[in-house]
Amino acid sequence: MALTDPDRLFPVEPALRGLARSLYDGVRDLPIVSPHGHCDPRWFAENARFPNPAELFVIPDHYVFRMLVSQGVPMTSLGVPRTDGGPVETDPRAIWRLFAERFHLFRGTPSAMWLDHSFEHVFGLDQPLSAETADMYYDHIDACLARDDFRPRALFERFGIEVLATTEGALDDLRWHRAIRESGWAGRVVTTYRPDAVVDPDFEGFAANVAQLGELTGEDTTTWDGYLDAHRARREYFRSFGATATDHGHPSARTENLPAMDAEALLRKVLSGSFSPAEAEAFRGQMLTEMARMSLDDGMTMQIHPGSRRNHSAPVFARHGRDKGFDIPGPTGYVDALKPMLDAVGMEPDLTVILFTLDETAYGRELAPLAGAYPSLRLGPPWWFFDSYEGIKRFRELTTETCGFYNTAGFNDDTRAFCSIPARHDVARRSDCAYLAGLVATGRLSETAAHEVAHDLTYRLAKQAYRLD
Repeated sequence: MALTDPDRLFPVEPALRGLARSLYDGVRDLPIVSPHGHCDPRWFAENARFPNPAELFVIPDHYVFRMLVSQGVPMTSLGVPRTDGGPVETDPRAIWRLFAERFHLFRGTPSAMWLDHSFEHVFGLDQPLSAETADMYYDHIDACLARDDFRPRALFERFGIEVLATTEGALDDLRWHRAIRESGWAGRVVTTYRPDAVVDPDFEGFAANVAQLGELTGEDTTTWDGYLDAHRARREYFRSFGATATDHGHPSARTENLPAMDAEALLRKVLSGSFSPAEAEAFRGQMLTEMARMSLDDGMTMQIHPGSRRNHSAPVFARHGRDKGFDIPGPTGYVDALKPMLDAVGMEPDLTVILFTLDETAYGRELAPLAGAYPSLRLGPPWWFFDSYEGIKRFRELTTETCGFYNTAGFNDDTRAFCSIPARHDVARRSDCAYLAGLVATGRLSETAAHEVAHDLTYRLAKQAYRLD
């Protein structure tokens, strides 16, 4: 018995299904380009076995544990670490049983499809996960993880990953990327420059972080010129470890283009710790424009991920810290917010700024028209909450007529869950092929062109947008 339907996500109508299947067959085995994610580079540096099934599938994956938490399971019972080092469940089998007993909660969600794909195609399991099969699953996966062909590098190669980008903060020493490089392993794992901790005045420890940025670079980060030069130095350091992109997770898409004198005064204000919410927002906005200018100089692709109301639960943030499933989408405007940056550099064809959103209402109204006009802009794929069949379908329907396929950036999986990478890319390939089949059937695209577009969406556009050639 298979856990996954071989024709999943394809149209029901027979002719359309056959066409979608044909398009998919042409891209299903293409290499995976994973240009933006949150896998731990330490996995590939040390190449140690994954400890156990719970630490592979449950504890690091907020897609998984947030659903269980929503049904009343405490994070501590799932082994999610506490910021104060307090007690949490440490028995991985107990965590796994909690997960298995409640696996039905994921029915109909992308997580269920990703997990079943991983269970079947990575570990060879063919029975549904449940309370009754929990221990069988655990023992089977744990036995697999003890084998050399299930270590991180072996799975990387088996998954067909051509390149994988991780994401590190501006203050990271990149020791694990150095270890990967010095190991001689041929797998391509690159870093991405994420400066949120040193550009967001609301980030905990901001002033101390900026001081540390100065210490790392030998620049005086209390001055505007020194602060910008420190960023340039860190970007160059990241580039020495393969970085081709930066990533910016701001609350909004607001940008500014202030005179240098005003920007320096604003820097002094936010470093003092005495600033208003409007001043913090203005500083973040100014730094998006400055990062775009730096990208023009060093060629790094810029990614903007606005619209997440991060750490929405104050108690969860206090107990467990960031990235624990409580980043919630909110309305996000782009037309007015991006105008200062676009006035400054938006018409530069050598600049690539990839826009992401958690606000689907902006796709057709704002994002597609912007990307369909400014040569610097590309639309990132649906991500978190929308990296699903319906999310990808809505994205294509709302954006293609205005900005086409070639002002988009392919697909990225944006995950900490390593075994879900091939599953997520498979969903994207199937979803896009289903959409393209509809265009062919309604006379809007030739079958030959559809095959070319499927290849581009799967492989070429991501490599191009992220300058990974």
